[in-house]
Formats: sequence, C-alpha cells, structure tokens
Amino acid sequence: MAAAPNTVVFLAACRRGQAFVLGHPRMAYAGSLRPWPPRSSPASKERVRDGNHGSLLAFPRVATLEEKGQVSSSGRLKEFLREMLLIRRFEEKVEERFRAGELPGFLHVAIGQEAVAVGVCQALEENDVIASTHRAHGHTLAKGTHPNEVMAELYGKVEGMSHGYGGSMHLYDVERGNLGANAVVGGGLPGIVGAALAFKLRGEPRVAVAFFGDGATNIGTFHESLNLAQLWTVPAVFVCENNHYAESTPAKQQLPIEDLTKRAEAYGMTSMKVDGQDVEAVYEVAKKALKHAREGKGPVFLLAETYRLTGHYIGDPQVYRPKEEVRELRQNQDPVTKAREKLELPDAEWEEMDSEIVKIVEASVAFSKQGTDPKPEDALKNVYS
Repeated sequence: MAAAPNTVVFLAACRRGQAFVLGHPRMAYAGSLRPWPPRSSPASKERVRDGNHGSLLAFPRVATLEEKGQVSSSGRLKEFLREMLLIRRFEEKVEERFRAGELPGFLHVAIGQEAVAVGVCQALEENDVIASTHRAHGHTLAKGTHPNEVMAELYGKVEGMSHGYGGSMHLYDVERGNLGANAVVGGGLPGIVGAALAFKLRGEPRVAVAFFGDGATNIGTFHESLNLAQLWTVPAVFVCENNHYAESTPAKQQLPIEDLTKRAEAYGMTSMKVDGQDVEAVYEVAKKALKHAREGKGPVFLLAETYRLTGHYIGDPQVYRPKEEVRELRQNQDPVTKAREKLELPDAEWEEMDSEIVKIVEASVAFSKQGTDPKPEDALKNVYS
C-alpha cells in the first residue's frame, strides 16, 4: 500500500529505546524522541506579543511558574484565557479566509474545545510530546508553535511548519514536541505508544500524550494502543475529547455505552474525568494524570467532556444537529466566556487583551500572504513509496 507523503512511522523496538521518524520533511530525524536531556527547545514557551510587530516573546509555561511560586491563581487563569483567546481568534480568522477562497483543502476548527488543548498543554513539562487529530490548530498553538508558522502552513507556503506539504490536517513541529496531526481518525495513538515506550526504555522522565475524539474509541487502533500501553506500563496519557459527535454521527448512534472510561477500564487502565469547558479543571486533572504516568505507574485515560460549537468542518450545514442545540451551547458552554466570567476581567482589560491577540492573528495572515509558494518540482520530495 502506498504511503502518503506525511506518513509517520514510529519504531521503538530495541533495548536502547531508539525511535525513528520517517516520511515528513520536518521529521527526518528522531526529533523530540532524542535522548534525554535534549537541547533547550521552545516547547515550553508561552506567546506574548512584542509591541512593535506582533512577534512572540518566550516565557515559561504556567506549570513551570507554579512550581517556582511565581504565578498566582488569578494570573494563571488570565494566561489560560489569553491562550484560549488566541486559538479562538486564530480559528475565526481561518474560517473567514477559507470562506474567502484563500485557503485550500478542508479545514476543521475546534471552537468550543479550547480549554482541553490549553489545560493539557500548559500542564506538560518541556520535553513531553503530543500527537494531535485532524482538528489540530488549537493543540499546535497551545504546544508552542508560532501562529505565523501555523497560518503559513494553512496557506500552503514553504514558511509553514510543514513547509506547505501538510496543510491543516498534517501539522508537525517535532522540535516543540508535536509529533503531528493526523487525518486518519485515531492515527496518532500507536505513535504515542511508541514514543512512550522509547521514553521508558531510556529511563527518561517524559510523557507522551495522544489527543483524539469519542469516535476514535470505536476503531481498532484505539484498542490495540491502549492494550499495549497498559501491558508495557508506558508513560502515556490518552486524552479523549468527547464532543459527543463522530463527525456527523451523534454519540447515541455510534456508542453502546455513555461512560467512555469503561473502555479504558477494560484494560485495567487508570481513568480520570474532567469538565472540558473548565480550563482550570482540565489543567489540574491533566497534572495529576501526567504525574501518574511520569512516576512509572502506567498510562492514563483522561476523558474530557467538551462541546464543539461549530460544524465538523468549515461549511458543514449541520443538518444532523438541532439548531437550538448549538445556540444553547454557545450561551452556556463557551470555555472562553466561562474563564472570563470566573476571572471577572474588566471590559477595558478584556478589550486590550482581545486587541493584542487580533493583531497577532492579523500579522500571521500578512506573513503568510507574503510567503513562498512551493516549487512544482518539489511535489514528490519526501514520498518514499
């Protein structure tokens, strides 16, 4: 069977725990699976706008600041809100530019699910790794990739994080611990088991995290991955973003059980639940799950109950969904609104934050439009079969 240009193959087969990554221009080496301790990486960096041109300065993650006693609870929530707002404004701009005909292919936004991406990624340590889904913009931004690189990839530019080869559903940033998004439902789970096995065999205090949706719990690779992860007690966390729809199929039509933690419990795996619309709750439960895995106690299944406040893809008419459902969810289950209300952020401060984020996003569009188109003769590079 021919392999797609962005196929990622993980092998963690020898006692030294070597993991090889093939098949993508950004992944021609072991990347984030390199032996501990790796060189300093932007993986743990938060983004703050430079006052001159919207470039992003590096600051430690909230988890790191908390360990040093350098951030208050309100300061922590404010940083979470800023990160979620960046994802929200970025994806709103993506939808706008897609509808204007500027972005090729299909695009899937995660509006409404920002708290899961931010809560989990802010709880990671610098050298932990993730694998994402076809709905990957939020995970990618939360893991530390510059918005310019993400937007340029959506525009198909060489300056994009995958050099224009991948597009929205194949976002890779190995240097920052992102082993890639995957258009195949549940496609990232086996690779995360391989990465976690490599960490275990090398004795490294690192954790590999897989994001996936409720629909992915129905497929074979989900069960194969959880089975091996538990059998080998690898340091992995499986984050199920349960938005109650497998594309256009509601949960009641594709799941025989309501509580998805039962699927992990069938393998004897530790499971945890969290309100995926509460970013602080996600952060706290993610820290607990990561600690469990990092201490060698085995993998964790983390079930985040969340809501997709938009269609499966941009342009989805959502005929499978009552219109009042989306309206009610936007009113009552918006994680950005929830965080802002909990923080009691004054209007002036909110407007300042929003304006700052909008400028960052607008700058990413300008950067992308000035980017370099790939050369036609390079179309078959990185294709191995």
